[in-house]
Amino acid sequence: MAVFGLLAATLGVVGLVAPDALLTVMGFEPVPDASRADGDHTLVFLTASSMAALNMGVYYVLAALADWKPFFRWTVPFRLLTCAVFTLAVVTGRAPAGFLGVGLWEGLGALVTGAALRYENRAGKSAVA
Repeated sequence: MAVFGLLAATLGVVGLVAPDALLTVMGFEPVPDASRADGDHTLVFLTASSMAALNMGVYYVLAALADWKPFFRWTVPFRLLTCAVFTLAVVTGRAPAGFLGVGLWEGLGALVTGAALRYENRAGKSAVA
């Protein structure tokens, strides 16, 4: 949880400070400001998404520091949903192939979190028995 939180917060900061760098990492071709069409709100959306990622990253780090297991459990289905939505965006041509990595990162993170929670739950029950 802490690693995911640190990565999310870091990418959020990158998006706020260097939006073109974040676009490149996600597989999008940055468009120079001078070439943007009137009404292109890409940078506004990127700013909002980056701020959300920064906040989310901090929430994850704080939850990890507090060892807040219910929060960890809540993240699993929603990260799987995020994986499905992002993967579908690539499959339908709404996003470039490079964006698939974002979806796979979410899915893998959800599966690892779920497996770790299951392992801890079983280990705890074994220790009590």
